[in-house]
This record gives sequence, C-alpha cells and structure tokens, in this order.
Amino acid sequence: MAAITVDDFNRIMEQELSWAHDIGMRAQSIGDGEAVIRLGFADEMLRPGGTVAGPFMMALADAAMYAAVMGKLGVVKMAVTSNLNINFLHRPHPGALLAEARALKVGKRLAMLDVIIYSENHDEPVAHATGTYSVPQPND
Repeated sequence: MAAITVDDFNRIMEQELSWAHDIGMRAQSIGDGEAVIRLGFADEMLRPGGTVAGPFMMALADAAMYAAVMGKLGVVKMAVTSNLNINFLHRPHPGALLAEARALKVGKRLAMLDVIIYSENHDEPVAHATGTYSVPQPND
C-alpha cells in the first residue's frame, strides 16, 4: 500500500514544484516504492531533429523517483536527489512520456531507484535512469 496518494502527490507538485506541474507532469499511479509519472507533450519540448530534449526526460525521471520515495515513506518533502544517471536508448517520438520508477532499496538515509521512460503508445524504452535520494532524518 502506498504511503501517499496520487492526488496528494499531484497537489505537492502543483503547490511546491510548480515548474513540474506547469510543464505537464502528473502522477498516474503510486504504490509502495513505485510510481508512474506522465509528462504531457508540448512543442516546446522538442530539440533540433524533432525529438524530445534530454532535460525533459531527466526531470521526468527525477520526479518519478521522488514519487516512488514518497510512495514508500510518505510525505518527505525534503528528500533530495544526490545522484542521477540516465542513458538515452532510443529517440522519443514527439508525444507524451511515461516514467515507471521503482525503489530498489530504501534505507534510513538513502534510497536507490530505477526508472524506465517510454514514449506513450510505444513498447521500446527511450531512456533508463538510476538514482539515489538522500532521505532526511527527523532531527536534520
């Protein structure tokens, strides 16, 4: 069972991470250490060559990891990215992107995560990311 609801996570994005909300990121599902975040498409996301720019995919992967951490631990607004590595696998088609995140290990201070990003309506992943989140302690 998820420690945060989709509605609560989307509210946090809208109120406190307005840039993510403004570019169209929305949680679609959140489970116990899992999350799916959708990034709607806008022409502004394209880079020369007609493909979605990498920074949008990196931001999407990061948001999906944040949601997965909260899905495991509950609302931990001060959890922060300490490492993000991304490999671009295929050119994403102009269109919405879906990021599927899962927590590989969640400890007292660190969470290790894995994200696969897809172009909506295509089976092949367009990117794979791994990351580490630093989880604050109550006294931090």
